[in-house]
Amino acid sequence: MDEVWKKSSWRIKKKHQMPDYEDKDQLNKVVNSLCSLPPLVFAGEVRNLKNDLAKVESGKAFLLQGGDCAESFEEFSADLIRDTFKVLLKMAVVLTFGGKKPVVKIGRMAGQFAKPRSSDFEIINGQKLPSYRGDIINDISPTVKDRIPNPERMLKAYTQSSASLNLLRAFSQGGFADISRVHSWVLESTKGEDGYKKFFELATKITNALEFMSAAGVNSNNSDSLSKVDFYTSHEALLLEYEEALCREDSTTGLPVAGSGHMIWIGDRTRQIDGAHVEFCKGVQNPIGLKCGPSLDPDELVHLCQILNPKNEPGRLTLITRFGSDKIAEHLPKIIKAVNNAKLRTVWCCDPMHGNTIKSSNGFKTRPFSKILDEVKSFFKIHMNEGTFPGGVHVEMTGKDVTECTGGIKLINDNDLSSRYHTACDPRLNASQSLELAFLIAEELESLVNNS
Repeated sequence: MDEVWKKSSWRIKKKHQMPDYEDKDQLNKVVNSLCSLPPLVFAGEVRNLKNDLAKVESGKAFLLQGGDCAESFEEFSADLIRDTFKVLLKMAVVLTFGGKKPVVKIGRMAGQFAKPRSSDFEIINGQKLPSYRGDIINDISPTVKDRIPNPERMLKAYTQSSASLNLLRAFSQGGFADISRVHSWVLESTKGEDGYKKFFELATKITNALEFMSAAGVNSNNSDSLSKVDFYTSHEALLLEYEEALCREDSTTGLPVAGSGHMIWIGDRTRQIDGAHVEFCKGVQNPIGLKCGPSLDPDELVHLCQILNPKNEPGRLTLITRFGSDKIAEHLPKIIKAVNNAKLRTVWCCDPMHGNTIKSSNGFKTRPFSKILDEVKSFFKIHMNEGTFPGGVHVEMTGKDVTECTGGIKLINDNDLSSRYHTACDPRLNASQSLELAFLIAEELESLVNNS
């Protein structure tokens, strides 16, 4: 780590996608308040996640990262947290069985409040307004006043994140995540639709495996690994005033840790080598994600990896590729070769959502399930050809029964989108589509196991 790095070092670098607060005194007051509050996550948890991701990097585990595109103050509820957590657990059970590997579970939760935007302004009802940048920055209401960045919103984001983490810790350690309970949810989901017949067969195989383990004396009553799970949180570290305020010193190592979430990532729009976001993230000890889109040059990626992970530490850096189903074959092999030639240690993760966003025939922003699946399948195929491990998937999803992405077994079409289109920003997979995707990825993992 650079010896001169400080948690405020980013302030002298060029900033991208960050708000300009009008009232600096108010901003400083909020930042000082956050500095006095406890961190949301703890250094020991961060170290555990890094160790788990090192197993993914070596091909001994698989990463599932999922949750909201942007968390909302208005939609915050215990039921929504529970339902999204529940879907992620169901997906993880299916992926564990398919890949014969443990699944590292990370939620885009308890901190995913800020969003980069392609333009500083948007037109709503004929009025030009500052773009909505997530509830931690401004309000989605379409008025000029509501779109002014307000630093007080950081305090509300902290409070909501703290409550979310409390609930997630209770769910993951208090019996809610018992594998027999989770598997019963999987079976319920697969019985409902004709198209789930082959998935029900896989779910039944999982039942048989659990029954065998129970007969052999291994069950959730005598094994914590079957009744509890490790669950981590992540978000894009976009609002650096917030990140700096929650940065803490690890009392064990004396090193800085981002206290806002277990894993933070740098977006495709904020990965400038000399930029503020890379400067902040290079100094904290958390696992770091780096979004990799079509505009990323392979040599630039190698340089970024060396900056963000100078010790080439396993589990430190996850490359989250987001090319789109029609561009992945062109771009992914190039960056894999560049990373391999530089002998860099990274986790490879596929974000099949952001590169497959389109406008529907009736004007809604959506993502076709078929394109999402195509990108995942290409991701697996390319990594198999290159001799590297396709380590995980990163999806925007929710436990709610929304209609935001088209396709899937329930065959949502363009005309269905308006019925339950609730996202504050980008379209998400609903619970049914998320589980369907998990079953299809499990088939890819099973093929990987059989061919290894």
